[in-house]
Amino acid sequence: MNFPELLAAMRETETGLDGHVPQEWLQGRTAYGGLSAAVALHAAQQKLETLPPLRSAQVAFVGPIAGDIRVEPVPLRIGRTASFVQSDIHFDKDGDWTLGLKTLFVCMDERESAIDHVQADYPPVPPPDIGKATTRATSLSFLQHFEFADVKDVEGQGPADYLRWIRLRDRADIDPMVELMLIADALPPAAMRLVDGFGPISSITWQVNILTTTPQTDDGWWLLRSRSDYARHGASSQVMSVWNTRGEQIVTGMQGVALFL
Repeated sequence: MNFPELLAAMRETETGLDGHVPQEWLQGRTAYGGLSAAVALHAAQQKLETLPPLRSAQVAFVGPIAGDIRVEPVPLRIGRTASFVQSDIHFDKDGDWTLGLKTLFVCMDERESAIDHVQADYPPVPPPDIGKATTRATSLSFLQHFEFADVKDVEGQGPADYLRWIRLRDRADIDPMVELMLIADALPPAAMRLVDGFGPISSITWQVNILTTTPQTDDGWWLLRSRSDYARHGASSQVMSVWNTRGEQIVTGMQGVALFL
């Protein structure tokens, strides 16, 4: 089941949306984090149709999400400048609805400002080599829904630093903000570059800032980067960025990750 099909299969309820996370969207025993955040945003947009564009999100990965889910968006404040919406996901655990994800979305339109400052941070990388794009379905099941074009030997790339072109394979009729939330978490935690192989990890929190109200790129490709400057005592902190194919920074973020290795 691709992502558009997963959204289309969700059922509207009095409080939000009910749906199902199939096995192919799991990352270990829980849903891929980007999927959970994207579904929470989609539910908020469906429940509150007049929301301005997403500009910031705070995501807490409270517990593992799989199988039947219930998404409940709640408006906290609908203001003239910014609207705040809480959108939580509960999953069916032995007949009890258990909290798995808690999010806070901040939505704002663009406005005139005397401040106009952009610090260029685009890494020196070539465009995605589409002819060499691959999928990674053999490692984690959810990766089958994405295509990857690797970036190698980048000047200034550190030891705990992932840099990769990524696009969603099936993205027809997907809201661009929902697509960004889905794709922006698709890299492994940056600290995994410090060890051989792949070990158990778990994202804890995720802060996301969207830098434009109209995200666009060419042919679905986004350049993702995750860099960790701290990884010890079972935890790491990483900064994250997303650029479009024109070198414009679209997303910045930070994530806390638990390391079990």
